[in-house]
Amino acid sequence: MSKAAKARAQIVRLLIPAGKAAPTPPVGPALGARGVKSMDFCKEFNARTATVEPGVPVPTLITVQPDRTFSFVTKTPPVSYFLKQTTGIEKGVGKPGHEFQATISLKHVFEISKIKATDEQMKHLPLESIARMVVGSARSLGIQVVP
Repeated sequence: MSKAAKARAQIVRLLIPAGKAAPTPPVGPALGARGVKSMDFCKEFNARTATVEPGVPVPTLITVQPDRTFSFVTKTPPVSYFLKQTTGIEKGVGKPGHEFQATISLKHVFEISKIKATDEQMKHLPLESIARMVVGSARSLGIQVVP
């Protein structure tokens, strides 16, 4: 790598279960390759996600500075996680749009939308737009949205 590439901060995106970060894959190799002590990150991440139910997947953006210090931002769980929890399904269907394995009401869609609206990148969007994204995710999982 050139010096210019190393001089910039690097961003690592990981999906880590809340309270269960360990220096094993995916955390250890992703941070170790950038010279960060993964155990320091794991302790801080587990402390910050102590209020979240253990095992809930938390999208995390880790910014690694050139001097090997890091900072990270946690987001709300993915929409697919909420949809699977609400409907009780394990995974999506093979042919989305042609097969349906569960149904969900608009009330649930708006509840999920309210949770996702707290994310930084969603704050500028109206709740209706976020709800449309949730409906799209539901369809791709084979979940039918009913009024």
